[in-house]
Amino acid sequence: MTQDAIVFKCLENGMAEVVVMRGTACGSGCSSCEACVFQNELKTEARNLIGAKPGQKVVIESKSSRVYRAILLVYILPIVLAILGYFLAYTLGASEGICIVATFLGIVLGGIIIVLSQRLKRDKAGITFDIIQFK
Repeated sequence: MTQDAIVFKCLENGMAEVVVMRGTACGSGCSSCEACVFQNELKTEARNLIGAKPGQKVVIESKSSRVYRAILLVYILPIVLAILGYFLAYTLGASEGICIVATFLGIVLGGIIIVLSQRLKRDKAGITFDIIQFK
């Protein structure tokens, strides 16, 4: 997965701090409507494989598998657990109210799994970025 970025500053050990522009949900620039409450620039560190200098436009790359794993964990797992909770309660003959409670318990269980997985992998490498070319 690649994204355009601008090198903000060079760091030690061949790393650089880059600024990535966050895409908007509406498809246009935030300056046009100013309705977006989120910061539209994100700073992250990337391995400076090409020796880019501050102010240069570059392309950064991350392993798609790590991004997809994060997407599955954060977005898909709670939905699957919610549906599983509902159908498990339904097959056990629970009333509609209990089935709804089981659905919410599935969502809560998904949230707990997300939090625990993040706490357990603090020492492990997360999503890393490499500067691969000039823009």
